[in-house]
Amino acid sequence: MAALCRLSRSSRKLLPFSLSYPHLLCPSSSTCPNANPYHKPNDIYKTPDFNFNFKLNFLDQFTLCQKSFFYAYSTVPQGSRFANFGKEDDDDQLKLKTKTETSWVDLYLPRSAQPYAKLARLDKPIGTWLLAWPCMWSITMAAEPGSLPDFKMLALFGCGAFLLRGAGCTINDLLDQDIDVKVERTKLRPIASGLLTPFQGISFLGVQLLLGLGILLQLNDFSRILGASSLLLVFSYPLMKRLTFWPQAYLGLTFNWGALLGWSAVRGSLDPFVVLPLYLSGVCWTLVYDTIYAHQDKEDDLKVGVKSTALRFGDLTKEWVTGFGIVSICSLALSGYNAHLGWPYFACLAAASGQMTWQIYTVDLSNRADCIVSNKVSNAVIICKELGME
Repeated sequence: MAALCRLSRSSRKLLPFSLSYPHLLCPSSSTCPNANPYHKPNDIYKTPDFNFNFKLNFLDQFTLCQKSFFYAYSTVPQGSRFANFGKEDDDDQLKLKTKTETSWVDLYLPRSAQPYAKLARLDKPIGTWLLAWPCMWSITMAAEPGSLPDFKMLALFGCGAFLLRGAGCTINDLLDQDIDVKVERTKLRPIASGLLTPFQGISFLGVQLLLGLGILLQLNDFSRILGASSLLLVFSYPLMKRLTFWPQAYLGLTFNWGALLGWSAVRGSLDPFVVLPLYLSGVCWTLVYDTIYAHQDKEDDLKVGVKSTALRFGDLTKEWVTGFGIVSICSLALSGYNAHLGWPYFACLAAASGQMTWQIYTVDLSNRADCIVSNKVSNAVIICKELGME
């Protein structure tokens, strides 16, 4: 008890000294070789407007003095469990940030599989849908009048879109790893962040392409050649942002190849009066949604020196994408007319055009979050089209 009283009196004497002469307790690294270089004076006190006149109980005094000496003279390595002493608020913020970025991949897949799943963008399925829908349009249009589309073909092309989209993302990350590390949105991708090595990425790509080949071999000979030719677009697309301000147009050529392939898989040949307007419609539609999406990366693109239609169009983006939207809807109407589709198709096409108009004129291109949401809403357009074809 006597020792406790002496400690209490000592702490009371030390407290005003520490508050009056904080530079002695918390010296800079230049004046004290043992000072913690990561020390921040405000870490000692809970609030900047500290009232020195109120009375602290013994435990508060002891804790405050302990923190003062710890931050001033600590030589504990920053990786130690003691290095986070008094930083509970930072930990809470980090946990909150991690929680908001958690996806089903983090929750349910084994830790060793998570980088590969994120490399294939399994946590972001919107890209798979955008790749699959043109295939579904074409397969549905190719069905005989009055009959349902070939469900086997729909299933095969759905699996193919899943694999090809993953392969495309893997190729993109392998070729763009030097750019991804400089862009806020992409710096945590598996290869850019170092979770996977380039060799692991190439090996994973080989598995994806091998599985995709298994699906391609289920099609007729003409479709096999047509499908294999799309790989030229898939492999070269990531390079386009370095060469031209129109990488979104090249993405449209790549993502909508299924508009040609779906028809040929059902009919064994191509009807240019149906599939070419359908293909053009898909390319223009891609220019609409991906130009909007590209606006979230404008600052980073300028910093690293890559190009996009968002930078090319600038303040005239809405005028440009409106034009592409008109061409897309008109091409779809022409394709449906040549395929002898009935009035439900055109009614749903009118609904799709209304949704696209709303999307273009309500999106805030200066708001990153709004550009992402607008891109996801694009699914409403394709659902309207598909319903009209049924």
